[in-house]
Amino acid sequence: MADETCILVTGGAGYIGSHCCRALGAAGYKPIVYDNLSTGHRSFVSAEMVVGDLVQKDLIVAALRKYDVTAVMHFAASSLVGESVADPQTYYVNNVVGTLSLLQAMREAGCRRIVFSSTGAVYGNADSKALPENFPCVPINPYGASKWMIERILSDYRAAYGFGAFCLRYFNASGADPAGDIGEWRANETHLIPRAMMALQGYIDDFAIFGDDYDTPDKTAIRDYIHVNDLAAAHVAALKLLQEGHSGGSFNLGTGSGFSVREILAAIKRVTGRDVPYVVKQRRPGDPTYLVADPSAAREILGFIPNCSDLFTIIETAWTWHQKAHPTKL
Repeated sequence: MADETCILVTGGAGYIGSHCCRALGAAGYKPIVYDNLSTGHRSFVSAEMVVGDLVQKDLIVAALRKYDVTAVMHFAASSLVGESVADPQTYYVNNVVGTLSLLQAMREAGCRRIVFSSTGAVYGNADSKALPENFPCVPINPYGASKWMIERILSDYRAAYGFGAFCLRYFNASGADPAGDIGEWRANETHLIPRAMMALQGYIDDFAIFGDDYDTPDKTAIRDYIHVNDLAAAHVAALKLLQEGHSGGSFNLGTGSGFSVREILAAIKRVTGRDVPYVVKQRRPGDPTYLVADPSAAREILGFIPNCSDLFTIIETAWTWHQKAHPTKL
């Protein structure tokens, strides 16, 4: 593969996007980061970068043409469930309108391959079984709804404009690059594992379990945790299939196993040797009880086999990064 096979990575300065840029580089591609740095970190970027918003269509067209981009990996989005419930306007504009702008830019530049960052939140309130891709998509929050809308749009673009488009529905992205150079940190962090790490380090004093009245064995919500490096590997696999002429589709990225909030905190104690201090608060609006993937289709089509998504590796790599990181340096 030529070294100059360029891939535009929207949101490439963010948590998942930056890990995917590293995976692209290791696979022989040249990532070009497109990010407005509203939530991402410049320090996470080790590639060429264009600073801009998704709604700046002409700027995207110029970047696609300048670098002769052959495909796009699309991570740029607003992604907090609770925030989406409180401010749906922002989520539909940033996610749906922004994606339409990106897709129009791709059409103008003649680029018709995209790997889209979707989410297990498209399923909404699921039952206690691992979810296949044909499970009904009935999202219960604007974040999930915006991602589901984009999946529908991409399906139409495949049919009408000949796009190749993979929609990768990942569940709880977690962990950090084993080298400890990049990891998960946001100015408004809401995710369980990084907040627990921040609590252990003394950066926050309000760590909470949101809801201890769920219909689960220990009364806390259950999620499927997938290491960010396994997600990155799946994106590269999807990209290669698009380059071979595959039309794409929607696929779950998870392990097929669920862990409750209390089980995650117990695992953190085993790795760090320390109890995470917490209080119990009411459930957050839009949070389902149980969300676990059936990843068998991704295994069959993408060759997706998670290599580092056991809880020990997830938490150990996250803890290693958090001990090195400091918010003033990001």
